[in-house]
Amino acid sequence: MNWDQVKGNWKQMKGRARQQWSKLSDDDLDNLEGNREELVGKIQARYGKSKDEAEAEVNKWMDSL
Repeated sequence: MNWDQVKGNWKQMKGRARQQWSKLSDDDLDNLEGNREELVGKIQARYGKSKDEAEAEVNKWMDSL
């Protein structure tokens, strides 16, 4: 699945993202509106990860979809 598909189906994908990153609030996910860079930034902020680590997590999550 590519990011355009994720973004286009964000309402459905929010639940999967919430399962993966439980520290992200519903408001966080609602406000992202499928924006990949913002998701990476929220993961960095909530989990104290580097940008590269957060990017890798998002890539791994997308591969699992």
